[in-house]
Amino acid sequence: MLLIFPPVAKPCELPAGIARLAGALKANGHHCRLLDANLECLLWLIGNPVAAGDTWTRRAAMHRTRHLESLREPDCYRTPDRYRRSVSDLNRLLNLAGQERGVVAGFSDFQDSRLSPLRSADLLRSAEQHEQNLFAPWFSQRLPELLGDDDSVGFSLNYLSQALATFAMIGFVRKHFPGLRIVVGGGLATSWVRRPGWTNPFGGLVDEIVAGAGEAPLLSLLGSDDPGKYGSLPDYSGLPLEQYLSPGLILPYSASSGCYWNRCSFCPELAEGNSYCPVPPKQALAEMNKLSIEYRPALVHILDNAISPALLDLFQDSAPGAPWYGFARFSRELADPDYCRGLKNSGCVMLKLGLESGDQGVLDRLHKGIDLGVASRILENLRQAGIGVYLYLLFGTPAETLEDARQTLAFVRAHHESIGFLNLALFNMPLSSMDAAACATEPFYDGDLSLYTGFRHPQGWDRREVRGFLEREFKREPLVAAILRRDPPLFTSNHAPFFC
Repeated sequence: MLLIFPPVAKPCELPAGIARLAGALKANGHHCRLLDANLECLLWLIGNPVAAGDTWTRRAAMHRTRHLESLREPDCYRTPDRYRRSVSDLNRLLNLAGQERGVVAGFSDFQDSRLSPLRSADLLRSAEQHEQNLFAPWFSQRLPELLGDDDSVGFSLNYLSQALATFAMIGFVRKHFPGLRIVVGGGLATSWVRRPGWTNPFGGLVDEIVAGAGEAPLLSLLGSDDPGKYGSLPDYSGLPLEQYLSPGLILPYSASSGCYWNRCSFCPELAEGNSYCPVPPKQALAEMNKLSIEYRPALVHILDNAISPALLDLFQDSAPGAPWYGFARFSRELADPDYCRGLKNSGCVMLKLGLESGDQGVLDRLHKGIDLGVASRILENLRQAGIGVYLYLLFGTPAETLEDARQTLAFVRAHHESIGFLNLALFNMPLSSMDAAACATEPFYDGDLSLYTGFRHPQGWDRREVRGFLEREFKREPLVAAILRRDPPLFTSNHAPFFC
């Protein structure tokens, strides 16, 4: 079986999903190969000839090889201006590659002016007209090189930016290899299947759409007698480990799926009914150590929605074998300075923390389970321990008003020395969220695959006003602006640990 991670996603770390599946398949005796089509396609686009009609483009084309090498070297990350130049020049080449086709490609985005990944009819059209896809010259040559001996091909579809290219490749495979079984899984596919009233519009094109963890369904499809027994380490050996755009290998690892808190009213995990399934903490720590010994990563990226307190407790006495970062909650354990120093000693470089709001009333209404006084102590403890903080804020929830948002601004201003990076997001209401039933809803995106609904804010705090507040007030606060300028362009939190 060939497992494919399609474009476009940030090409800075190994694709975790297909590696996890490869480990399970190989452990059960099935032949399996991996293709990071995302990395290969983006490097192919960057290397293509470009019509250099302006100084920026000529400079970017002239230095593209050096820029690629720079993003793989630690020295580049010690000079932020050099890093930004490399990223912006390379992204410029990606942007121009599809300009004549009405396509905008980049390190973290893919948009086609003719087709929408939110409409099943457009995805089917992308499959039917696969030769018109921006990546068609690449996959029409690359896929036949790999598919000769396979009976199945799987696509890991996680992001909207991957959808159009995924279906173009599916259309190519269906036309040229009609006997192959085509399976689609991944985060976006899971969200589609768990939409209210889901009916599969791709039945004539895709043989199976897998929701959630794919190990057992794939093993069952391939004829394993006991597909419930699939515990194994991810297998990254079939990937081009030296080609990713980071200063050393970033190794992703999932210690759980779902979220152990699972109470936030706005969260898609809750709306989709995803259950929390952890790897036993001692096993997770042992697996990270084993993977670190085998692959010698520069950084371990723990992918959990929130690293469990039980696993964080283990880090007080043990380390995963390499520097690490990931999402955590503002849990009371972190209010202990010694606890934070223990995490630092285990190799913790940065924690991503979802605060969402700096107003206690909003946090309570969102069921975040965060006390702002405790959060303040945590931020200071992490700063003193030398652990970077990537803070996530969410504006425009039904629980928030303009004055509440100003409280968030005041909180950030007061704690600016402890905040390394900021992510500012506008609230999107999941179709099945508990808040949707209480608000007047309306179409959000024009598409039958949309995962969100528009809504009328109970306090009149609509998206236009939220955007205005962020642009005219929040981002113009000098202390906030200084934090925002530190954010690595396009790669954001994936590269931020290298700047801590």
